[in-house]
Amino acid sequence: MYESFYGLQERPFDLTPDPRYLFLTPKHQEALTNLHYGITQRKGVTMVLGPAGTGKTTLVRAALAAVAEAGGHCISVSNPTLTRTEFVELLARGFSLSPAAAGSKTTLLAELEIRLREYLASGTATALVIDEAQGLSDELLEEVRLLVNLETDTAKLLPVVLAGQDELSERLARPSCAALKQRVALRCHLLPLSARETAQYIASRLQMAGGVPGDAFTRDAIDVIHQRSGGIPRTISVICDNSLMSGFAVDQRPVGRQLVLEVCRDFDFETPLAPPVPQLAPRPAAVPLKPQSPPPAPQVSAVPAPVVPPAPRSPAEDGAKPEGTDERLFATFGRPAPRSWFSR
Repeated sequence: MYESFYGLQERPFDLTPDPRYLFLTPKHQEALTNLHYGITQRKGVTMVLGPAGTGKTTLVRAALAAVAEAGGHCISVSNPTLTRTEFVELLARGFSLSPAAAGSKTTLLAELEIRLREYLASGTATALVIDEAQGLSDELLEEVRLLVNLETDTAKLLPVVLAGQDELSERLARPSCAALKQRVALRCHLLPLSARETAQYIASRLQMAGGVPGDAFTRDAIDVIHQRSGGIPRTISVICDNSLMSGFAVDQRPVGRQLVLEVCRDFDFETPLAPPVPQLAPRPAAVPLKPQSPPPAPQVSAVPAPVVPPAPRSPAEDGAKPEGTDERLFATFGRPAPRSWFSR
């Protein structure tokens, strides 16, 4: 609807896991590499964790597309709230097993192992990929562990990918899931975007849709989007899409700060989302010291008054620019920074 007004060929901020719009921060690149490596090298269990909306599903789709292009065969589960019977039916259908396998777990396991050995002999990559894995029941987590046990002397027959929110890590930390946790070979954690990454994320999506970033949002608007979204890509897309729609309605190009604030109020993004709290390493245990004789009393002498250094100047007083407003940002995309975005 607003595409032609902003010079776009399609909507750049739809909430679909389109691999064409995949934006890779260093952490996302690491996660994608782990996914591809875990599947193709049959590494047991690969885990991808992160808050809701950080791009786990998009990464999984991108990895599956790469494996499928190379001739692999992967089963993807996007709704893990299944019963044991439904899970057996899903595996039987996904690996094209007999109707009897769908109704009997014993038959399923026998036929599944034969099929997986055939894939291994032909060099075909296979995997079971479960998205939203924090929703798996304890019963299905145990079934997943038993499937990982399908193996030859030298290779896993069915690598498993578990993508989910941080709750999944908490569940695997329980004593009842210790056996499954021990089988996790690769693990990575996605984080919200920084201010600079937020600007790059928005710019890359606008350019993929055929637009010019500086024609869509001002620099101040980008700053507000990052603050109110907390750096969560899905929330960034929601704010951007609705801001472009509102800008089209009021004939505003590029979209400015005030219009973005109005959209945030409409969606109850009034309070900026809190950034993740870093996990600090535990302090080492204190080493007891040998008792020592008390030191001799110091001699009293005149002590000069301490020199108080001047108070440090703030970045604003020195004229420094806040993060996310680097004028070289668009060097990554091969063009100078649009004046309407970075120069006001």
